Amino acid sequence: MLNWGNQFNICCFLDNNNYDSPWHEYDAVLAADALQILEVNAGNAFPALQAFHDRHADWLFGHLAYDLKNETAPGLQSANTDGIGFPDMCFFQPRIIIQLQQQQVHIGGIQLHETEARAIYDDCLRMPVHVTPVTTEPVPALQSRLDHRSYITAVEDIRQHILKGDCYEINFCRENYMTGVNVNPTALFTKLNNLSPAPFAAYYRLYDRYLACSSPERFLQKKGNTVISQPIKGTSRKDADPVTDQRLQQQLLQNPKERAENVMVVDLVRNDLSHTAVQGSVEVTELFGIYSFAHVHHMISTVSAQLPPQLPFTAVLRTTFPMGSMTGAPKIRVMQLIEQYEQTRRGLYSGAVGYITPEGDFDFNVVIRSMLYNATSQYLSFQTGSAITFYSDPEKEWEECLLKAAAMEKTIIG
Repeated sequence: MLNWGNQFNICCFLDNNNYDSPWHEYDAVLAADALQILEVNAGNAFPALQAFHDRHADWLFGHLAYDLKNETAPGLQSANTDGIGFPDMCFFQPRIIIQLQQQQVHIGGIQLHETEARAIYDDCLRMPVHVTPVTTEPVPALQSRLDHRSYITAVEDIRQHILKGDCYEINFCRENYMTGVNVNPTALFTKLNNLSPAPFAAYYRLYDRYLACSSPERFLQKKGNTVISQPIKGTSRKDADPVTDQRLQQQLLQNPKERAENVMVVDLVRNDLSHTAVQGSVEVTELFGIYSFAHVHHMISTVSAQLPPQLPFTAVLRTTFPMGSMTGAPKIRVMQLIEQYEQTRRGLYSGAVGYITPEGDFDFNVVIRSMLYNATSQYLSFQTGSAITFYSDPEKEWEECLLKAAAMEKTIIG
């Protein structure tokens, strides 16, 4: 499916990697061959998306980039460097959609006849399954615009903002990048997905710009009048020994720091959803759920709300974006500080990729654990970061960033 879809200039492949969840609709979905495209930057993007959907009344696939914050909150801007060049928002109406669900394949699309659908199925089966190298050329050195001294200084300054009461916690990120690197984007995604399979994995191509995403986190899902958000705050490693692993899960569940951070983001999500929800309908469906993934355990909470029947679907997207797990609290102030102390525009990183149905339902991930690539400029980028609180040790936060970066770099050179 992936290799077949990548022959088109625009495609989106979403894979849950067989992760068992009652919230999942599909095991995998591929959308390809754009009929109509909406590509806009912050300013009037959400009304444009609503009009685009109203006009076509069809499936839409695409992304919300982090810098849409400039539309969702007053007084925000994005002036930092952007080496990738994704627009703030892009959605496309695909000619072809392939859905995998419970070992069944459904191939459909506008004016797609059964004969063509069967031909597409056969073409997918004929696609080569061998894994190609991510790159066959020497890999340039990994760079960053925040060196050790600059990073330590920034974290110390952020701690002072917290001490003064400007904020409680801030998600602070550091871009890692390579220039002049020639990679195979589908191989990059395949390797990343194999190393760290996750329920919200995504491969996304927009002409010469690519996303390889291995995200464990859902941003927002809408089914009918019900909307849920499932923020992640809290992580521990897994262990091969069942007894040790069970102890690690219990330690995560009882960790006061992790619980405090999880409660903070849950309160933020509750507040965000309250702007559009039916009064009194916002509730915490699950608090401090411990879920296991390929290499780690995560603490995930689920917040749900009921929406008024006639509410435009873009209203709840606009009032909840960007997701609190990737900002901190209070949301507007920390987004100002992120712009001040980070040296790179986040772009698609800590944005969302997903789909919108003809009825206006949707499902979006959180773009984390991801690599972004511009094939024209041969610029590859990925961000690593952590939640900074007053009690954060700047050196330990720096070491955490390096460890995360080293793990991601193995996807290219390992």
